Amino acid sequence: MGNYLAGIDIGTTGAKGMIFDLSGNVVGVAYYEYPCTYPKPGWVEQDPDLLVDSAMKAMKGAAAKSGINPSEIASVSLSAQRCCGIFLDNNERLLRPMISWQDNRTPAEVDEIAAKIDPAEYYKKTGYPNSTTWLLSKMMWVRKNEPEVWSKTARIVQMHDYFLRALGVEDYFVDHNDAGYFGVFDNIKGEWDSELLKMFDIPENILPRHEKSGTLVGKVSKAASERCGLAEGTPIAVGAGDQSAGSVGAGIVHKGLISISMGTAGAVTAYLDAPFRDENCKNMATSHPIDGCYLMEGYQAAAASVYRWFRDEVGGIEMIEAEKNGCDFFELMNGKVAKVPPGSNGLLVMPYFASAGTPRYNPSARGAIIGLTFAHSRVELARAFMEGITMDMRDMLNSMMNSGVAITEARILGGPTKSEVWNQIQSDIYGIPVDTLKVGDATVLGAAILGGVGAGVFSSIEEGADKMVVLDKRYQPNMENHEVYNKLYDVYCRAYDGLNNNGVFASIAELQQ
Repeated sequence: MGNYLAGIDIGTTGAKGMIFDLSGNVVGVAYYEYPCTYPKPGWVEQDPDLLVDSAMKAMKGAAAKSGINPSEIASVSLSAQRCCGIFLDNNERLLRPMISWQDNRTPAEVDEIAAKIDPAEYYKKTGYPNSTTWLLSKMMWVRKNEPEVWSKTARIVQMHDYFLRALGVEDYFVDHNDAGYFGVFDNIKGEWDSELLKMFDIPENILPRHEKSGTLVGKVSKAASERCGLAEGTPIAVGAGDQSAGSVGAGIVHKGLISISMGTAGAVTAYLDAPFRDENCKNMATSHPIDGCYLMEGYQAAAASVYRWFRDEVGGIEMIEAEKNGCDFFELMNGKVAKVPPGSNGLLVMPYFASAGTPRYNPSARGAIIGLTFAHSRVELARAFMEGITMDMRDMLNSMMNSGVAITEARILGGPTKSEVWNQIQSDIYGIPVDTLKVGDATVLGAAILGGVGAGVFSSIEEGADKMVVLDKRYQPNMENHEVYNKLYDVYCRAYDGLNNNGVFASIAELQQ
């Protein structure tokens, strides 16, 4: 048995490979970026083969940088972006570009689903509110709008399943958390829901095989070994979707803990030790990688990517300044933003650049900046972007607490945790302590832990998390700032209601079509 574990994360905009020792220390890491394509407003697609190639290169780079013999790596597992539809023919050839989880082309299909089954009953069955995000509506869209593709479709899989197959697994396996994102899976019984499959005419045999996270399903093939740098025969375990794997990599394996992740998108996950359904039908009740446990989840369609948009489209002067000073743009902005008071002198950003996720589920919602005057500068706007993205996160926390989930502390993940000022903003807005992690790439660490369970390095996911997840720094809320943010959050909610209830979001979305 080796003394190292490999994890791979295939995200929305890039793939990362990492090698860890059994104490959770990183010994090798590499990252490759790739694009999304946007054929129409609201449409988001990707080339899954490009993502596979990037992930293979990332793993190979991490293995090379680690300097260890690949034979010392006990296992490999995967974290991947969820809810991405890959349509394959009988020869496993790609029939069309992958439809991203960010894609919002299916409002009509969501209405069709609601017409066939009451949304509350649908939620009770699946644990998921009826939404454009899940794959059911996307499968229906392809069947209706691309009948030539549908007629040739033999398998519909997600990125996790597609990559495991490329590594050497002999079939397509989906973990129970990812299975739920097909929109036809009963995560309490742990099986495809036969009534929903029949209702929406989805043949079960076109779906991947569902299996528990951490289950060994194959070994790295010779061809994959040459591409990814791992030894031929390295055990492969079923991984998990990104936020599910991230919950393991953040140590969310005990009650009262939540993880808050800001990547391209954002997510909140809370640990549940028993089957659960939200009475308000707002929050996703999904499978935890720990068999028999669950996660209450909320998702934010765009998070750190909204701040990246600010950098690319607004922060040109600061980018030049950062280059002259030999520092990173975000590092430069952190120092400037720290001098702006909480509330950004009355500026409010609504971060719905890719629609509204949990708990509002509004595909027509769009980004907005409210309160601009001649007295405001780009620096105040930068802080307002940080605060607006975090307000959207608070929406999810409030919704979860209203559903009866106890939250005592949060562990925060993602690129923004490199920013001390943004970490403090998070604690101040939520009003609870937040902890950063020694390994901020919790999705990759979680994948490695799941691989370790599959290979027998750990007896359980809990043991792996307790041994490999290490906390870094705690931020306590400033309650004076929290009161300011309570007032701003009230404005945030009323601004949303005003734009939504008066049809502004819907009209803007219609104009963009």
